[in-house]
Amino acid sequence: MADYTFYTNPMSRGQIARWALHEVGADYRQILIDWKDKPESFLAVNPMGKVPTIVHHAEDGDRVVTEAAAICLYLAEMHPEAGLLPNDAEMADYYRWTFFASGPVEQAITSRHLKCEPTPEQEPMAGWGNFDRTMNALESHFDQADYVCGGRFTMADVYVGSAVDWGLTFGTMPPRRAFVAYAERFQAREGYKAAKAVDNTLIGEMKK
Repeated sequence: MADYTFYTNPMSRGQIARWALHEVGADYRQILIDWKDKPESFLAVNPMGKVPTIVHHAEDGDRVVTEAAAICLYLAEMHPEAGLLPNDAEMADYYRWTFFASGPVEQAITSRHLKCEPTPEQEPMAGWGNFDRTMNALESHFDQADYVCGGRFTMADVYVGSAVDWGLTFGTMPPRRAFVAYAERFQAREGYKAAKAVDNTLIGEMKK
């Protein structure tokens, strides 16, 4: 049995988790989920019916991890030999920007896409304030740093990088110089290229 069972769909946030799995060199078995026909065995693992979901077949029993950011951080912890965990000096940026991407960035992009952005009066209630403020904050970081934690790639870059990658590809984030340069750096990684090759092949097969 593989160490992990990975529930995914190539046209989803499952691409984030696959990249993380490849970065740590995890032994995994994939189960592809059809949006219109989700098996009961999958819903038993994740009643939300969302991908990505992983099941870690650990010695003490199966451990279910959902939510892409949590999967990324969990895999880094389970595979310290991959060298993707932060040191003490990097830890603040590691957690800050991972959860900034999973919170304000995700919410800002979604609200704009759904055309339900907060009014100036509503902004204090919104965790992201507004779209421009969120993008400016993220840009200010990458104006000063090559990666989330400065000069070194960590697992935080898999999650934050995926948000930037998706945003630039589909036009949901502005193609600012700092974002484009950051994307070029992480896209050169072997883990990124290997994971994308798998998902792109699967997407091609689905379109036939």
